[in-house]
This record gives sequence, C-alpha cells and structure tokens, in this order.
Amino acid sequence: MPLIQVAPQRLYRQIAEQVQGLVTSGEFAVGSRLPAERDLATQLGVSRPSVREALIALEVEGVIEVRTGSGIYVKSVRKRSAQATRGNNTPAEWGPLEVMCARELVESEVAALAAEHASKSDLKLIQKALQQMKKQAGRGEIPRQGDEAFHMGIAQACGNSVLLDTVARYWQARTSPLFERLGDYFEFPASWELAIKEHQQVLDAIEAQDPAAARRAMQKHLRRALQRYSASWRRAPARP
Repeated sequence: MPLIQVAPQRLYRQIAEQVQGLVTSGEFAVGSRLPAERDLATQLGVSRPSVREALIALEVEGVIEVRTGSGIYVKSVRKRSAQATRGNNTPAEWGPLEVMCARELVESEVAALAAEHASKSDLKLIQKALQQMKKQAGRGEIPRQGDEAFHMGIAQACGNSVLLDTVARYWQARTSPLFERLGDYFEFPASWELAIKEHQQVLDAIEAQDPAAARRAMQKHLRRALQRYSASWRRAPARP
C-alpha cells in the first residue's frame, strides 16, 4: 500500500477536525449545542481565539451554526473533502491569528523601510488610500478596499519586491471565507474608526521619515487589530 504524504496542519484545523470527529461519531447530534468556547478551550488545552478560529471555519463549512447569545449548535454532519484537507498551504487556509502575528512582525519593518525610501508618488498613493478609507467609513461601509490599498502602498514604498509579494500574500489570506466571516463578527463602525486613527499615525511617521516611529505605529495598529478580533462575539449578518 503506497504511503500518503503527510502535511502539517494548522492548529485551528486540528481543533476543527476534533470537533468534526465528535459530530461525525454522534457525540453531538444535529441540533444539539456544543460546549461553550471557554470550555472547549480548557478541554483542548488551547487558547479561546484558536477555538474561535476553528468554530468559524466549521461555520463557513456548514457544520455548525453560531447563535449569538444562545450558543453554538450542530447544523450538519458533512465532512470536509480530502482535496480541501490537502490544500492547507494556500493563503486561503492560513489562520487569521497566524496571519495577524506575521503581519505585525513583517509589516512593522516594511513601514520602517517605507519611512526611509518612500517617494513623493508613494506618499500620494498611501494618502489617497487613507482618504478612501475615511470616505468609505463615512458612508457606513466597511473600508476594506482602502485598507488593502493603504498597506500595499506602504509595501510598494519600502523598495523591496520580496516584501511587497509577501504583504500581497497576506491580503490574499485576508479575503478568504474564514477571514471574511471573522470580520462579520468583529468589524463594525467603532472598530474601524479606531483603525483609521491608527493608520493616520503610521502615515504621519512615514511622512516624517521617522523609521522608528513608523515601526512602532504599525506594531500598535496590528496588535490592536488582533485584540479587536478577540473581543466578545457579536451578531453577524445572515449568510445564504
């Protein structure tokens, strides 16, 4: 019998498959409520944000239903396809927590480089992106397009094509169904108002050609963004 190549699994995927196994085995029937996020984290010996990632992945896949204020319920016993399980090295499969941690490490240095190397045309693009964010937020929209343009503009200004490609990959992950659903729960007007102020601080430091300040401002922004994803659950819009 030929051996099958073993691929390392991300933590949220391991958690999701354990929960999926309990559903498939009949431990939790369709319509029953799963243990609370806090209890699952304790039983599995992992953080609550990691459990949250796994639960949202299972929700995206149609296995569970999150009812804010009520609990998490089994919706289906469907299994993830073998092909999907093998494809865990694409940005679409990257866990949001890992992406945010990587972004803090990499993009803080990208911002510092941008403060050293940004040209006038680079600055205009970054400024335009921030204005786009403000306009989108002012219309009550989620300013993700402006957000991406802002961060990609900084990556462009840093003068390193490898770092530019790296940041672009982060944004491929940012548009995955898992990340989008996470945003449905934890992104709202007040959080974006804070994020826009943090972006302004990054831009100010880059315009001042202050690499240390740009690094600190980007670290602060991405750390706070991660904290916002760890806030209390809120009601998400219905999905078809």
